[in-house]
Amino acid sequence: MEFRRINALPPYVFGAIEALKMQARRAGEDVIDLGFGNPDIPSPAVAVDKLCETVRNPRNHRYSTSRGIPKLRLAIADLYQRKFGVELDPDTQACTTIGAKEGFSHLMWVLLGPGDAAMVPSPSYPIHIWGPILAGAEVRHVRLGPQQDFFANLLETWEDSWPRPRVIVLSFPHNPTTACVDLSFMTRMVEFARAHDVLLVHDFAYADLGFDGYQPPSILQVPGASDVAVELYTLTKSFSMAGWRVGFLVGNAEVVAALAQLKSYLDYGTFQPIQIASIVAMNDAPDYPAEVNAIYRGRRDALVEGLSRNGWEIEKPRGTMFVWAPIPEPYADYGSLEFSKLLVGEAKVAVSPGMGFGPGGEGYVRFALVENEHRINQAVRGIRRALPKLG
Repeated sequence: MEFRRINALPPYVFGAIEALKMQARRAGEDVIDLGFGNPDIPSPAVAVDKLCETVRNPRNHRYSTSRGIPKLRLAIADLYQRKFGVELDPDTQACTTIGAKEGFSHLMWVLLGPGDAAMVPSPSYPIHIWGPILAGAEVRHVRLGPQQDFFANLLETWEDSWPRPRVIVLSFPHNPTTACVDLSFMTRMVEFARAHDVLLVHDFAYADLGFDGYQPPSILQVPGASDVAVELYTLTKSFSMAGWRVGFLVGNAEVVAALAQLKSYLDYGTFQPIQIASIVAMNDAPDYPAEVNAIYRGRRDALVEGLSRNGWEIEKPRGTMFVWAPIPEPYADYGSLEFSKLLVGEAKVAVSPGMGFGPGGEGYVRFALVENEHRINQAVRGIRRALPKLG
C-alpha cells in the first residue's frame, strides 16, 4: 500500500544504534545509553503529589480544552514575567501544546504549504527539518556550528532562496550543536524579520539550561518581537517533565490564535490533572530548573573533562543537555554512523550519529547527559579502552 507524507521520510539512522544497543543488552552487556535525550531526573515532587491528588477527582476525567485551561496559560505568562521580564496576555498570546514537538509540527501546518519555504539551521533537531516538509513546504538549510557565522550564512541563504522563505526556524541553545546566542543576536533577527516580512519561530526547549553564567535569552525580550515572532517553551527539560508532554506557544497573538484554531479540530488538550500539576510546578517550584541545571553542568564537566584526559578534546558547551563532539582525527574515516557503532560495540556506550541531524551533522556524534556522573565516568573508561589510537 502506498502512504502519503511518510514515504518521504528517510530511514531512521538512530534506529541502527538502538538495535545494536538492545542486541548487546540481550547478550548481558551493560551499555550506557547517552544517545536518546530522555531526561532521567525526577519531576518536581510537588507536581507529582498534585497529579496524584487531582487524578482522583472524577471531574478531571472529562475532556479538557485544546488551548489549555486558563490558569495554566496564566502560569506561563507569570513565568515569562518573572524570568524574562516579558508581558504576555494569557488569553491571546499563550496556547498550551502537547509538548513542543507537537506544537511545532502543527504550527508548521498553519504557516506553510506547498510552494512555501522555511529556513532551518543545519544540522538540526529532526522535526525542525521534517515539520516544514510534512506541511508540504521546502527547506532551506542554514549552516550552523563551530567556526560558522550563522547570521551571515542566513543572509546568504536568504538571497539565494526563491520563493522567499515564509518562516525562519531558530532554536537556541541549539540541539544538537549546543550553539548559544545573546540578546543582540535576537535583536538582529527581529530587525531582519521586520524588514523582510518573515515570521520567526523560536524553539526554546533549553531555556533554563545555560552554564558558567550564561543565561539563554528569550526572543520575546526584544522590544516589539511579538509582532514577528513566536516561541515554544516546554516543561520537558526545565522541570524534567518529559513524559508529561506540556509545552506552550507564546508571542504573536495572530499566530497563537491560528494554532489554537487548528488544535480545536485535532485534540482536546492534555489530560487535565497534568495541566493542574504543571501549574503547581511553575508556581510552587520556580527554583527547580536551577537544580536541574546544576546536575547537567556536573555531568557535562565529567564527560568533557574525562574525554579530554583520554585525548579527545571537546569544547565545553554553554547550554543544553548535550555534548556535540567532532569525531577524533584518527577515526575520522569511519563517519558518524560507523563510529557510533564502534562505540556501542567496543566501549559499550550508545551515542547519536551526527548524520541523523541532517546536512551538516556528518563528522560529529552527540552525547546526551542522561546518566549520572558515576555512569558517565564508566562511559569515559569504556571509550578509552575502545579508542587506543587516541593515545
